[in-house]
Order: sequence, then structure tokens, then C-alpha cells
Amino acid sequence: MSSDHGSSARAILYAFFANLGIAITKTGAAIYTNSGSMVAEAIHSYADCTNQVLLFVGIKQAGKAPTAEHPLGYGKVTYFWSFVVALLLFSIGGLFSIYEGWHKLHEPEPLNKAWVALLVLGIAVVLETGSLLGCLNEIRKVRRGRSMRDWLTHTRNAELVVVLGEDIAALLGLVLAFVFVSLASVTGDTRFDAIGSIAIGVVLILVALFIAVRIKSLLVGKSAEPALQRELNALIAGDDAIERVLNTITLQFGPQVLLAAKVRMKSGLSIDTAVERINALERNVKQRFPEVAWCFVEPDVTD
Repeated sequence: MSSDHGSSARAILYAFFANLGIAITKTGAAIYTNSGSMVAEAIHSYADCTNQVLLFVGIKQAGKAPTAEHPLGYGKVTYFWSFVVALLLFSIGGLFSIYEGWHKLHEPEPLNKAWVALLVLGIAVVLETGSLLGCLNEIRKVRRGRSMRDWLTHTRNAELVVVLGEDIAALLGLVLAFVFVSLASVTGDTRFDAIGSIAIGVVLILVALFIAVRIKSLLVGKSAEPALQRELNALIAGDDAIERVLNTITLQFGPQVLLAAKVRMKSGLSIDTAVERINALERNVKQRFPEVAWCFVEPDVTD
């Protein structure tokens, strides 16, 4: 398992165990207090648990060896499951929360001991914060000194993006639920609780749309991260048998990268020598950058 996928797996496990405990606690509180915001939060947590299972399945499937039908391996399967997670977050999490809030808004029901819901939400905030800090710690290991914004803009690690989005959405949802349940308890107007459920649904939908847009580009096919592309170009250009790098193409396959380069070699090299130097260059690329699983260097005179 690559270091990136190792970090992804740990972040997923942090989120799964946190959300499982939170989901069970929220369910009890939702039944006891009759709070629409708590129902929305419980459904959100169960959806998150399902999502983390799917992400973990994706990581395991991505590690399968290439076959004749899939010669470049199964790395992109992580993007598929990440996109499914975005759909589930949108539908089960977001739309159902809005539906539950709309239902409570038109058929209000009194809250029963709102302090129970507030206590559970407070505990959930602590647990969810722990999950988010675990995810951020794993991201820190793979972003290699880059700013968070730069990593989020350019990363090809779909699983960490999804877990980060889920954790942020979960914390925002918990805060909203706490605020609106408090308002409903203080004012005695349960419409605040219903509005809280709708607000949580809107947050989940916005996060799901963000994740879906990010994963879509990876599903369609995206190059390696810009920093890696620059380093690969520099390595190839620095070979003393290469006169000029004409063109390079990279393609991300989960944790692995395909590299195709067209180069102009220095004149005077025999065919046997040129082949030997190209093979040595390809070996050097793979040795320096283990994430490059496939490397094809083509000699030419024009692009």
C-alpha cells in the first residue's frame, strides 16, 4: 500500500469509528427528544459510516494487480467509490435532512428534554473534532510542506478529500443542530428545530457538490500533480543523453502515475546506445519516483 493510501486508510478508520459511536448516540437522543435536527444528524452519521466503508473498499480494490483486461490496474476504482459517496451524501444525507425539516415545519411536534439532545451534540462535537484532527494529520503527512489550499487544489487523493469534506460537513451540521435545538428549547418554538434540519441538509448538499466536482475531473482523467510533473521534466531534461524534452504526458491512476515522454536525443548515438540510455532513464524515473508505475520514453526529432 502506498504512503498516500496508508494515510487515507487511517483517516477513514478515524472517521468510521467516530461516526459509528456518534450515530448510535444520536439515534437514542433523536428517539427520546423527538428532535428533527437530531434525526437529521443521526441519518447523516449513518450515511457517513456507510461512506467510509465504501471508501475503504475502494482502497482495497485499487490494490489489485493489473490484468489483461485492465493493464493499467484498478487505481481509478477509488474515484468511482468516492463519487458514489458524494451521491449518498447528497441524497441520503442532504435531501432527507431537508425533507425531515420540511415535515417538522408543517407538522411541528414538541421537544422532550432538549438538554439530552444538546448533551449528545456536545459530545459528538468533541468526537468529530478528533476525527477531523486525525484527517488533517494524515493530510499533513502527504502534502509535503505545501499549504492546505495548494494541496486541496491540486491533490489527486480522492479519499482524503472526501473524508475531509465529510468531517467539515459533520462539524458544521453539529454546530447548526446545537444552535437551532437551543433556540427551540429557549423560545418553545419547535420551528427552529425544523429549520435546523433544513440548514444541515443544505450544508451536506453543498459539500457533496464540491466533492462531486473534484472527483469528476479524476474520473474523466487528470494529469499528475503539477509539482510532480515539474520534477519529472527536470529529471528527464537533466539526462546527459537528452538534448531536449519535446513533450510529456502524465495520467493519474489512483496512487499511481503513467508517464509518456517524447524527447530529442543528442546526435551521434547509435541505436543500441540510444535504447540503452532510454531504458536507463526509465529505470531512474521509477527509482526516484515510485509512484510512477508506467514510464514510456520515445525518441523523436519533433513533437
